[in-house]
Amino acid sequence: MTERPSAFRLVFAPVRALFVSDASAGILLILVAAAAMLAANSPLAGEYEQLFYGELPWTPIPKLDDLHLWINDGLMAVFFFVVGLEVKREWIEGQLSTAQSRRLPILAAIAGMAVPALVYVGVVGGDAELLRGWAIPAATDIAFAMGVLGLLGNRCPASLRLFLLTVAIVDDIGAVLVIALFYTANIKLGWLAASGAVVIAMMVLNKMRVARYWPYILLALVLWYFVLNSGIHATIAGVVAALCIPMVGPDDQTMVERMEHGLAPWSAYLVVPVFGFANAGVPLAGMGVDQLLAPLPLAIAAGLFLGKQVGIFAAIFVADKIGFAPRPDQATWPEIWGVSILCGIGFTMSLFISGLAFAGQQLLINEAKIGILLGSLISALAGYAIIRMSAKHPDDVRSPYID
Repeated sequence: MTERPSAFRLVFAPVRALFVSDASAGILLILVAAAAMLAANSPLAGEYEQLFYGELPWTPIPKLDDLHLWINDGLMAVFFFVVGLEVKREWIEGQLSTAQSRRLPILAAIAGMAVPALVYVGVVGGDAELLRGWAIPAATDIAFAMGVLGLLGNRCPASLRLFLLTVAIVDDIGAVLVIALFYTANIKLGWLAASGAVVIAMMVLNKMRVARYWPYILLALVLWYFVLNSGIHATIAGVVAALCIPMVGPDDQTMVERMEHGLAPWSAYLVVPVFGFANAGVPLAGMGVDQLLAPLPLAIAAGLFLGKQVGIFAAIFVADKIGFAPRPDQATWPEIWGVSILCGIGFTMSLFISGLAFAGQQLLINEAKIGILLGSLISALAGYAIIRMSAKHPDDVRSPYID
């Protein structure tokens, strides 16, 4: 006879669930976003603003003269480096290593970027200034989305977890390309040529199967500095440098995987939370309902919540029905719908793109942040609720967090 769990365990099982498996990084981001909003709307608002936007008394790089720039242009390069490592590993030996396995995630990711962008454009209309933000609702936040799935325990089939992860990875590739192609300032050819020379040097080391980390790290730092001055956003250097890391060294150790595993916790639990705290704070004083429902926040929220779910769910449904690619194994259509909605959580990359799209226009950046937070919150709550109510798997009978 199975022992009945105590009332204490029943009450605190959900709390325990917050800090295990996939949930912890996502929950940390939620707490960080809440802390940023509190700081920006408290008596400490002036100190919060001064901390990140106040001019530094000294900086080794004149272009980075405040802490916010160091975080967005410097620290976030580490995040993009980890993204590049993950993409390379998945593409060569992971879930994107075969043409068959790539079909559905790539199709879903493309639809999940295109439809939100179209929704955004439809809401803002012909406003040329606001049209620069078309890519803001096109990004999915891996940590947030996987964190919500982590809260569901085994209620969500493993195939859907894997699908969400691969879609988010492909989505990151798309976001990086968008940043490089559409949010690039005037290119300085001299610095760009120097960047190309560094990339060639890293590729030569790769070809020679040099398995030591320090030459790649040193060249990656040089590449970051050259790209910073080239007009292309500096964080692109992180992705490019990661793609130059050799997959396997001469002793058959997988350098990419070891570097990814070493850096991923630092990225998830330090880099992204610091970025979130520096960027998620929005002063709400004097902001009325008219501003909250202005075209920009409304377009972003609609793109994330409506555009993402329509684009991704429709892509999966059509691909499955015409035989292009089957839907994830053991997943019901309501569960797939719920995961499609979770893809509308767009915290990290969306905040990043909004800063590029509306550089120097703080009012628009604040409106964009409101739209991102609102769309992401609605997507998280709705996606969780739908999967929670529709799960009918054997593991649903008993919570994995109750012994």
